[in-house]
Amino acid sequence: MPPLAIRAYTATSSLGRGLDAHATALAASRGGLTPNDITSAPLACWIGRVDGLDTEPLPGEWSAWDCRNNRLALLALRQDGFIDAVRAARDRYGASRVAVLLGTSTASIAATEEGYRRLEHGRMPADLHRPPLHTPHSLAGFVAGFFELEGPCLTIATACSSSAKVFANAERMIRLGLVDAAIVGGTDTLCDSVLFGFNSLELVSPEPCRPFDADRQGISLGEAAGFALLERPRENDDAPLFIGYGEASDAHHMSTPHPEGLGAELALRDALERAGLAPDQVDYINLHGTASQKNDEVEAALISRSFPATTRASSTKGFTGHTLGAAGIVEATVALLAMRDGLVPANLGARKPDPGCGPHFAWESERQDVRYALSNSFGFGGNNACLAFARPGAVA
Repeated sequence: MPPLAIRAYTATSSLGRGLDAHATALAASRGGLTPNDITSAPLACWIGRVDGLDTEPLPGEWSAWDCRNNRLALLALRQDGFIDAVRAARDRYGASRVAVLLGTSTASIAATEEGYRRLEHGRMPADLHRPPLHTPHSLAGFVAGFFELEGPCLTIATACSSSAKVFANAERMIRLGLVDAAIVGGTDTLCDSVLFGFNSLELVSPEPCRPFDADRQGISLGEAAGFALLERPRENDDAPLFIGYGEASDAHHMSTPHPEGLGAELALRDALERAGLAPDQVDYINLHGTASQKNDEVEAALISRSFPATTRASSTKGFTGHTLGAAGIVEATVALLAMRDGLVPANLGARKPDPGCGPHFAWESERQDVRYALSNSFGFGGNNACLAFARPGAVA
């Protein structure tokens, strides 16, 4: 696959706003999980909550799109010079030549929940009678409108792989000449449907999650937003590169991974082949690592049989929680920061490593030269994705 330049990227999560906040937290092995205070009824768990969403509504001209999800999206867009980078791309290529490809699993469902709680004679209350808001496409519609873009605008909703799969869509559109640049990423926020829904599946941990710990009790949920701007590289480019992706749908079970990791392995091998990488060239893998019993068991076995011990691996969901449809972009950002800063983040939360984990696991943070990194995102229904990145100058 011809590589694509990552012209700009950013993330906002419970670790803070923008790249510097995330880099600082990762270097200090400081997580962002706090006791749940967001559900309408008590639920004993820990969450990765982003501060400020309940007090920073969208400005007047965007008030029709106002909800926690779109507030978080705008908060993230305002970090790391991302807005300026997108506007420069729009000026360079034209409004119809920049795509908006975003992933989300719940979109603005919190606003819909609120509307149903406050029904007026069986109808949405007047302040929430905004049909475009109550759709899965709310996020992408808002972002495209914010930037005044007229190119392809697509929402991907494949659960936890949503904002990873958008990278693949961007590569295909740019390679086929449909667009010259693409905004990729995603946003998800917390609400009753998310927290009580996962709790009904008996997946939510009563304590901060412990990925790959022998005594792990389940996931911690988080909210986050992240974005990247992809375009073809320029001569003497110093941008990090998106060099490969793999996708697979094994459809083994609605909420449980294939016991041998069939779909995950197909996605992983596809990504390596597209990137032109051998397993021993991969320096770091950001694992999906949800801290659920089956996911961690299957993923640990996949890493052990696929990579040499020199490849470092960790899950960062102990830092942010599982950010659902935003997990792909947030963890891609972590992989990019690992290359930028030469830091393999700790597998935060694990106190007693699962015996199934091999020597690849970085239980504490490590200073390493990271030239090539992968990011795994495995969603419900066997929607699996793996992304491959290279440090500037690593690809001739």
